[in-house]
Amino acid sequence: MERVPMTKKGAEELKQLLAYLKGEKRHQIVSTIESARAHGDLSENAEYHAAKEEQGMNEGRITDIEDKLARAHVIDPATIKAEKVVFGATVELIDVNQGTEVTYQIVGVDEADIEKGMVSITSPIARAMIGKEEGDLAVVQAPGGEREFEIQAIEYV
Repeated sequence: MERVPMTKKGAEELKQLLAYLKGEKRHQIVSTIESARAHGDLSENAEYHAAKEEQGMNEGRITDIEDKLARAHVIDPATIKAEKVVFGATVELIDVNQGTEVTYQIVGVDEADIEKGMVSITSPIARAMIGKEEGDLAVVQAPGGEREFEIQAIEYV
């Protein structure tokens, strides 16, 4: 059974989503199915079939989240004491090619959100940073070509 790394915050957000899907969302779908069933002939009832499909997708999502939480390896970045970049690190970088500064936190796959500066542990940028120290260059094989980032600061918060 492969462990799924995630931050403490990411695990809490997944638990909240699971509670919503199992509670409020399930009840909404059941209500929609009951309403559609009242319209009569189910074989030609598009609303009923759409609601049943939504129910199946919701149950699949619930199963997926429960599986990930069962296999979760929850890591609290605030407890990490490391000089090198590891999972949970917030890394301040300078894009050597463009001269711009960016900050990324390395998080689990389900937590990744580039708009919030959170990159997945499986992303090319995260893989390039892992094991590096302040002052090192991280070379990323991007679709547009090779990019270099200089690591300015590493913190665990």
